Amino acid sequence: MQFTNRDDAGRRLAEALRRYEKHDPVVLGLPRGGVPVAFHVAQALDAPLDVIVVRKLGVPYHRELAFGAIGEGGVRVISDDVVRRGGIGQADVLSVEQTEEEELARQARRFRKGRPRTPLDSRTVILIDDGIATGATAEAACEVVRAQGAARVVLAVPVAPPDAINRLGAVADDVVCLYTPPVFAAVGEWYQDFSQTTDDEVVSLLAQASAMASPTAAGEAMPPPIREVTDIGEIEVEVDAAGIPLPGDLTLPEDTEAIVMFAHGSGSSRRSPRNRLVAEALNEVGLGTLLFDLLSPVEEADRANVFDIETLAQRLTDATEWLRRRESVPIGYFGASTGAAAALRAAAAPQADIGAVVSRGGRPDLAGPLLGDVRAPTLLIVGGDDATVLDLNRQAQSELRCVNQLEVVPGATHLFQEPGALEEVADLAKNWFTRHLMPTRSR
Repeated sequence: MQFTNRDDAGRRLAEALRRYEKHDPVVLGLPRGGVPVAFHVAQALDAPLDVIVVRKLGVPYHRELAFGAIGEGGVRVISDDVVRRGGIGQADVLSVEQTEEEELARQARRFRKGRPRTPLDSRTVILIDDGIATGATAEAACEVVRAQGAARVVLAVPVAPPDAINRLGAVADDVVCLYTPPVFAAVGEWYQDFSQTTDDEVVSLLAQASAMASPTAAGEAMPPPIREVTDIGEIEVEVDAAGIPLPGDLTLPEDTEAIVMFAHGSGSSRRSPRNRLVAEALNEVGLGTLLFDLLSPVEEADRANVFDIETLAQRLTDATEWLRRRESVPIGYFGASTGAAAALRAAAAPQADIGAVVSRGGRPDLAGPLLGDVRAPTLLIVGGDDATVLDLNRQAQSELRCVNQLEVVPGATHLFQEPGALEEVADLAKNWFTRHLMPTRSR
């Protein structure tokens, strides 16, 4: 078993934790890498998300050996046995504690941005990391969470060595691990994309989770899922993109597990027959689709707006938030021409949480330096006879750090008008989105 990235791992782990949904749990992510995984678990279980800030207390002359751990709220867990056997004096204990308390407080302020810590008293707490190597940090976190009042501690990770899982069963009430390979060297070897999670990403995900828990400042209820207020099938919608109404066509097959949003290229619209052919292929395998106009008629009249990638990307981001408030499923982007650049730029935002991106005859180079920030698995599809765009896609691919692939359709030109060319695009897109947005169906 290998995970595409932390988002993929989080979605898979969420399914394994469904049984805890009825226990009204609190989900805690170990920063930094555990937070993107925990974000998806919290979403799936409709549970609050927070970080568990823990600092291990290392023996002064051997920092890797911990004699205890500290957590927020003055929680202090000390191994008297290690202190005694290590000959650690009280002055050394206090010195190490003081240093780590300062770092603990700094991290808590940095990650929460003034929001209070989620109370754990008498709660079921699901502790999440992106994987376990030695288990020392996870063990310390379990002990701190219990000391903070948790009634039940569940440790959940995508991957870990068997010996670590067996050992952690002594400090957690339940341990959930998707994969325990007998030969284990490092957590990162079980991910296609194991790029470092930044502090800013942690801050953004926590803020997003908090906003979703309280969707409006006025305390208004979230709008009902679209499927609860209309028949399943294709419906006309008005997408509210930060106050700008945009017409769209939303198709929701029965039991839709994910939705793909289409960002059309210059000179096109939601009525594009090429995009509609691709959308129909996605609908056939159970994927929902949203085709909508990124610009209003007045904005489209100014050709400069068609190439304003920053504005198009922001419009796509705003539309994505509109959709998220109504449908709680993974979201992917399909972009054509300049729309592909907008899709990649929008997917590069720290809070984007986009499951996959497909570019058809796109101009990913127009996303500029943000290409390296895209985390969603990205498929670039280019016609073999579209020489200039093919060169631009190859250059852009070299800048991508996410899971990515370049597919060349032999004999196809920019619009894929050749017989069978567009159908091949549809098949490639269908397989990519199924694999990354609906992993249970792709197995």
